[in-house]
Amino acid sequence: MPRSRTRGGRLVRAALAAALLPLALLPGSAQAVAADSEAATVISRVDTDDPVVFLTVDGGWGTGNAAGAQRLLLERRVPASLFLLPGAYEREMDYYRTLLAHGPSRVENHTVSHPDLTTLGEAGQRAEICGARDRQLAAFGDSPRLLRPAGGPTYSWPYCNDDTLTAARACGAEAVVTWTHDFTTWGEWTPPTPRLRAGDIVLLHMGPQLEADLTRALEAAEAAGLEPANLREYALR
Repeated sequence: MPRSRTRGGRLVRAALAAALLPLALLPGSAQAVAADSEAATVISRVDTDDPVVFLTVDGGWGTGNAAGAQRLLLERRVPASLFLLPGAYEREMDYYRTLLAHGPSRVENHTVSHPDLTTLGEAGQRAEICGARDRQLAAFGDSPRLLRPAGGPTYSWPYCNDDTLTAARACGAEAVVTWTHDFTTWGEWTPPTPRLRAGDIVLLHMGPQLEADLTRALEAAEAAGLEPANLREYALR
């Protein structure tokens, strides 16, 4: 009898273990979370049925000729995501602190020195991304949760690689953000205005052209029945 009871107990334990194994592999499990948290995701638009669009501003230099853009962002309560270089906001601190204190915009990560991240190893990428995070925390008391890798005419689209995704996640960024449409005026050339769709991410750049480019983006959003929304909140759902 004791032998029979022992065998029965083993069978029960084996059955319980088999039943519980799938639960340990569900997305909410510690194992799945650990695996998912090793790398950031890349997004160029947000998958949503909500009538929203996301306005993003890169760089940060040139605020001296962008008072109109600041006023427009504040008056329209635009929740812009500002992918700024530390050297820019540290020099123009009053401009950005005013935006953050009186409006819904947020600062996100754009690296320290705007390099082509794909030319750096993971350690070099971590130095750029974590270094920008630390300086943002010191300047604004808020850590970025999104990263926009630096781009340029000689850089390789989409400006990131597997090392970028791993380094971004290690530095607190859960998503690497590119864009759906670039509204930036470069010199005398203004790109055609596309028809926006729900979930689109719009790229703009700080500078004297920002007020006009932002106005075009807001008009395009209104024409499509879309409202600007907070990218961080949607991207990290």
